[in-house]
Amino acid sequence: MSSPLGIIAGGGPLPGQVAAAARASGREVFIAGLEGYALPEIVQPFPHHAFRLGAIGAMIRAFRERGCRDLVMIGPVKRPSFLSLRPDAEGAKLLARVGKAAFLGDDGLLAAIVRVLSEEGFNVLGAHEIINDALAPDGLLTALGPDAQAMADIRRGIEVLKLTGAADIGQACVVQQGIVLAVETVEGTDAMLARIPAVTRPGPAGVLVKMAKPQQERRADLPTIGPDTISHASRAGLRGVAFEAGGTILASKLQLIETANKEHIFLLGVST
Repeated sequence: MSSPLGIIAGGGPLPGQVAAAARASGREVFIAGLEGYALPEIVQPFPHHAFRLGAIGAMIRAFRERGCRDLVMIGPVKRPSFLSLRPDAEGAKLLARVGKAAFLGDDGLLAAIVRVLSEEGFNVLGAHEIINDALAPDGLLTALGPDAQAMADIRRGIEVLKLTGAADIGQACVVQQGIVLAVETVEGTDAMLARIPAVTRPGPAGVLVKMAKPQQERRADLPTIGPDTISHASRAGLRGVAFEAGGTILASKLQLIETANKEHIFLLGVST
């Protein structure tokens, strides 16, 4: 029998989907819900406890007390300033071991956190290792597909994200008729999409492209697309979403495809 799975839960539905998949395989779970991020209705069906983001030591003790050796970090969390983090005593010692990576971009920080958790005896897994069909497949998932202009915009988006990703800037951009309308930064994808109507050009609508960064810590921060992404893309007037096959998590996959078909937005997994 596998040891219980520990889940460090941020926002969105994915922490619950990971927990449900683990339970369906016969495995117990314990969720450490991050206050202000984890949704009560998502974690409530499972054994859980709420923790301040800075209560790192308390989280680790709780996982050890419940026999958790494998951990999954899943769900969006807005990166706090270290002045607001207020780590507990053990957490402060662990953060000290993160060192200068704490002042780098998200990728460096996440990689350092994974390393420290591994040194503490935990095995950090990716959500896709628990939800077997979570990773995006290659090819078209919807009834509507991209035309030649949309494919050219997707290729342009991939080129842009290889550059911004290498600089640890973001995982997404919007391209319309070869023009980059927006690049994701710390604001997140949804906030980026909210800016699109103000900069949209006449003619064929744009596309959202999401890709993992070249140096991505794939156990902690893979790009994620869910039904809400499609709703935001629709309000932004986009006609499609392209994402890295094998490098993007599709949250609520069936609902995602249903929503995209309803909104007449294509979903395309691409290999890079």
